[in-house]
Amino acid sequence: MSEAQWTGEPEVDGALARLGELDGVGTEQRAEVYEDVHARLAATLAGLDRE
Repeated sequence: MSEAQWTGEPEVDGALARLGELDGVGTEQRAEVYEDVHARLAATLAGLDRE
């Protein structure tokens, strides 16, 4: 991910960095990465609701 795409939010940037793992992996592994990214972003959004 290029620097221009970083958000500055560690939780979000960590989740988005996982998308870089998609190159060269099979469909099943892609689904696992997408599910993890979704869970991380959902948790981050839920945390904002609690602030």
